[in-house]
Amino acid sequence: MATEGSTKAVVTAMFANLGIAVTKFVAFLLTASSSMLAESVHSVADTSNQALLLLGGKRAKRAATPEHPFGYGRERYVYGFIVSIVLFSLGGLFALYEAWHKWADPRPIDSWQWVPIVVLLVAMVLEGYALRTAVLESNRVRGSRSWARFIRTAKAPELPVILLEDLGALCGLVFALIGVTMTLITGEGRWDAAGTAMIGLLLIVIAVVLAVEMKSLLIGESATPEHQAAIAKALPGQGVESVIHLRTLHLGPDELLVAAKVAVSESATGAHIVTAIDAAEQRVRAEVPIARVIYLEPDVFRAGRDAQRESRPTL
Repeated sequence: MATEGSTKAVVTAMFANLGIAVTKFVAFLLTASSSMLAESVHSVADTSNQALLLLGGKRAKRAATPEHPFGYGRERYVYGFIVSIVLFSLGGLFALYEAWHKWADPRPIDSWQWVPIVVLLVAMVLEGYALRTAVLESNRVRGSRSWARFIRTAKAPELPVILLEDLGALCGLVFALIGVTMTLITGEGRWDAAGTAMIGLLLIVIAVVLAVEMKSLLIGESATPEHQAAIAKALPGQGVESVIHLRTLHLGPDELLVAAKVAVSESATGAHIVTAIDAAEQRVRAEVPIARVIYLEPDVFRAGRDAQRESRPTL
């Protein structure tokens, strides 16, 4: 369900940005506004980013191979990181360059003066619709988390990326509208350049936030505290006395690796231990369905030997 919601939000944003990009570029050709050029390149970058997210989602579904025995789930994180690079370079740096160029050679908007205002207002409506879709789909999986915490802790990259991109796009449109409006009112082209610079700085900030979050996911993040608690609670049961230590790792947004050392009775036979391990795996998968790969090591708990291991933080 979460994957379907992510795909819907990505597709909605992609088609919205494609239409917006074409409209903004036509407006730039008519008015030579640097804000319109920066915004059109921004929309092109967003459209390509959403295409990259869809490609990453498709490639992540490939079956595991001997070379990649845990599958390709993390490709979604790789493409999410590429998105941050595209947003930083094609969006942010280009906008700053265009702002510098416009500031050095400011020109008023002499022709088709109403076009950029209309285009920006229409773009706001379309971006607002795309953001609304992303918010609705995010609310299905966000739970009680705040928006900031959701973006920082979400294991699927698509929704946080779309949320930040769409929010940044709306803010960028506001900056562009202010710059263009002030240029039309005063005849001073540097207002247009200032709006363009604000767009560039905003995109760079968003790109850095995305890069930091995607890097953390690429390195490897543990299960959420809720999932870790559920796994630790599910493991003890028939034949399993307690959990000595537990490690978890996301192989992808919807696939979790669980590795644990569990305590069994000293008198348990091999057959009893096998039965207990199988039952423990079934309990874990029932509580946390994304726990696809589970490795359990049975042992007899000895406080002196295992206290240090047990005190280490879980992944």
